[in-house]
Formats: sequence, C-alpha cells, structure tokens
Amino acid sequence: MMNEIADRVYARALERSPEIAYFAAIELDRHDGMFDNSPAALAAAQAEEDAFLAEVEAINSAELVGKPEWIARALIEQQLRANVAQRICRQELWNISQMGGWHSGYAQIAMLQPVDTAELREQALTRWSKFPAFVEQEIANLKAGVEQGYTVPKSVTGRVIAQIDGLLALPTEQSPFYSMAVRAGDDDFAAGLRELVETGIQPALQRARDYLQNEYLPVARDELSITVIPNGRECYDALLYGYTTLDRSGEDVYELGQATVAANKAGIIELGRAAYETEDFDEILERAKNDPADKFENADELLQFSKDMVDRAAVEMPNWVGTMPEQAVEVVPFEKHEEGTGRSAHYNPGNADRPAEYRIPLATPEEEGRGNAEATAFHEAWPGHHLQVATFQAVDGLHPVTRIIWFSGPGEGWARYSEALAEEMGLYLSTSGPILRRAWPARGMVVDPGIHLFGWTREEAKAYMAESGRFPVSSGDEMVDRIAIIPGQLTAYDSGGLEILALRRQAEAALGDDFDIREFHDRVLENGTIPLGYLSQHIEAWIASQQN
Repeated sequence: MMNEIADRVYARALERSPEIAYFAAIELDRHDGMFDNSPAALAAAQAEEDAFLAEVEAINSAELVGKPEWIARALIEQQLRANVAQRICRQELWNISQMGGWHSGYAQIAMLQPVDTAELREQALTRWSKFPAFVEQEIANLKAGVEQGYTVPKSVTGRVIAQIDGLLALPTEQSPFYSMAVRAGDDDFAAGLRELVETGIQPALQRARDYLQNEYLPVARDELSITVIPNGRECYDALLYGYTTLDRSGEDVYELGQATVAANKAGIIELGRAAYETEDFDEILERAKNDPADKFENADELLQFSKDMVDRAAVEMPNWVGTMPEQAVEVVPFEKHEEGTGRSAHYNPGNADRPAEYRIPLATPEEEGRGNAEATAFHEAWPGHHLQVATFQAVDGLHPVTRIIWFSGPGEGWARYSEALAEEMGLYLSTSGPILRRAWPARGMVVDPGIHLFGWTREEAKAYMAESGRFPVSSGDEMVDRIAIIPGQLTAYDSGGLEILALRRQAEAALGDDFDIREFHDRVLENGTIPLGYLSQHIEAWIASQQN
C-alpha cells in the first residue's frame, strides 16, 4: 500500500517538475518537460498534496519499521506536511533568490541536458522553447505578489539582477544554454539552438532583468525580516519546521544557539591557550584568522589545497564508516557568472554517469584561510554531504521517491557534525581549522531568528557573524542576504548537528565498550535525510538491538 502511494507521489513529482531528476540521479523517459509555474497548476498540485497526505497518514508507521516502506513513509509525510504548512508563505509570489533561483538553476540544467541522440536533441529544443513562457509567468507571479504585499529585500533583488546580467553578458558560444550544442556536435542542432538562445532564451532573461530593475526594485522591501510580508511570522514558523524537521519555536532555537555558542567559546579558549598562549577570545580568533602563513596567494592554490583535503579525507573514511560508497566527488570552480554574486560553496550530487561536485568560489582567495577551506571541504565532500548522499544513493531496495526528498535538518546537520568528526579523524593540518570550525557553529541558530524575529539590523548581524572568523569579512552582506531570502535554513545545520551528536552520546553511554563508531555512522547514513524524529527512533531501535 505504501509503495503504491509512493509510486504515485514520485510519478507526479517528476511529471510536474522533471528538472529535479538531474540533481537526484534519476533517469527520465523524456527530457522535454518544464515546471508549470501557473496559478492553476499550483492549485492542482496542492489538491493532490492534500489527498496524498490523507492517504499516508492513514498508514500505521509502526507496522513498517524495519522495511524500506518505513523510510518512504517518513520522508513523504514530512515533505507533505511541510508543503502544506508553507502555503501561508505564498512563495510563488516572491520567487526571487540569489541562492540557486530559477535563472541559475535552469542555466545548470541546460549544461546537464542530454543531447546524445537525434531524438534527445529534438526533446532539448522542445524543452527550451518553453522557457520564454515560463519566464513570462514568473514575471506575472511577481506582479501579483507586489499587488498583495509580497516582495523580497532590495539587496536580494540587486544580487539576482547581477546574476542575470552575468548570463546576458556571455557570448552565445559561452552561454550555458548553448552548451548543449557544444556537446552535441550536430551542425543543424547547433543552428536551431543558436536561434532559440538568441531570439527566445536571452530576450526572456532580458525581460526578467528589466522588470526587476525598472519595476520591482523600486517597490522591493527595505526590511530584511520575513515577518513584514502578510502572515510573515506564521511563514517563518513553517519554514523553520520544514528546514529543521523539528517542532521547535524560533525563540527556542535562538536560546539553544546562544548556549551552544557559549560552550564553543570555552573550547576555543582552551585551544587558544595551547596554540597562542592566551585566553583572550578575541585575540585567539584574530590570530587564527590573520596568520599570514594560513592565507592563499591565488585561486589556483586555494583550489589545489581543497582538492588535497578531499583526497586526504577519502583515504581515511573507511576507518570511520562500514560502508564506503564508490562514487567519486570532484572539486569544481564556480562558473564565471556565479562568482561574486552571493552564492555559497555547495555540493551537487552525481549519478552513474558523472561524479558529484563540490563547487567552490575562487573570487577572493586572498581572504580565505586554510582552516576555513579545510572545514568547508570536509562539510561538502568527505565526510560530509558526499558521503551522506552517495551512501544513500547506493542503498538497495529503497523506493526511488527517496531520491527527490531532502531536508536541511538531517542533511546539513550531518555536514556540520562532519566538521567536528574530521577533527577526530585527524584531517585538519592547520592550527586555525579546529579553532575556527568551533567559532561558527550555532551562530546560525542565533543570527537567523535574530534577523527575522528579534529585529537585528544588517550591521548587527554582520558583526555577530564576523566575530566567528569563519567567513571573509567581505562576505558579511552575502550571508545577511542569504538569511533574508531563505528564512530558517541557516538554523538547520546546528539544529541537526546537535541532534546527531546527542544520539551518538546516547549510543556511547548505552553500549559502552560495544559501541562501534563505524556501525553508528552507517545507521545514521543509511536512511538519507530522514526527519530527525524518525532518525532518533531508528538509532534507539539499533541501540536496543545491540543491547539484546
């Protein structure tokens, strides 16, 4: 019964949004579809979600424990509940984001579009001929949002304009949308695609850019907090739940974050006493951030160092997990049009045909330190996101719907936990790494609700984040705008990381000398980004089985 529901949820998701397949190792039957962003399609999708949720909730989760269906049910239920809760946000009316918005997302999809056969090339032309209408609907949705009081901050709007400008500035031959022709090696296809890019795709991007610059920017909001839009507080609560998978208020997140930051400060002082012979917190961070020997001279050095860290971690991983995935991960620089526009380093999953990617910005290498570069590499690749995603992709018997559902709480939580795990593994080579990797965690739990619920100004938020030394000072505004456009998401890293660490401590206390770190990590990873409440049930059941 559960598998039959999962079949329908999966099929409908790919039918409505086939683009998600390219980021989830899913093979599509056709490659000519495009997301329907019309109000009518949204209303239909919401009605389907309501029906699916009722069906899922009618199935007893306890009867599925130990079966792959239990995982599918947990993921689908959480996703549907989060989607229903977030309807109050009306996100379709303010769908502007420098953090992987539709403009950059479709540029990436174009570079992944298969064009190996004549039929696939025909499908590519069909898909991308739909792009201008998609853009026109996005503009119409934004106009409706403005009329109803939904806008994004001016600073975010400016960043998106800059990103679209970067795409428009590229010659056709260098456009990601023309990359299909470069890969195909078909002159007729290249000619057809060139015409489509130059008379359809680029003019559509130009219209979106001009609308944002001339009409939207003047009326975009000055305030950072999501609470200024209609039902903004309720929206923040819904987003917080969706990202973390925890039923925890913004105020409680803020309080827990402050307590965790204080504990981390104590750890930094202890390290500083040994490394720099001082107990002054500010001095310790200042020395860790500004050690000339810790800096990179150029982008090539930063890129190579990051590659070396990923390779170093991969060698050590079998000592810390029982099941090591075969899929590789590569360290790849940002595309030129992405650099300096506010997007952060990130992970892109791979599939059977291509390795995963740790995408790294290289615009300001002189501002990056080795300690921060280490922590980010461990977060994004091994033992972080790549280990988690590649492990789950390789598990046999899971319903494919599990590939298209991902939650930040357990997902980013594992990556945050991995930054600390990397220290246990002996992976940090710098003095600054262990210090700085403690300085940032849990600050997201403070600054995110600080901005959205407690009235923090841009300058207050920047100062609080800069104190950690985790990011270059120049990225302060980028981080603030990130928090502004994806409310609640930055709390998920440490909300999840703290939960995973608590489960480990629980297992260590219960099992004593019988505790096996490799098996514990396998149990955490084998169900993907399963909601944290379900992860707790899973680990507690494993502890009980080990005791028996």
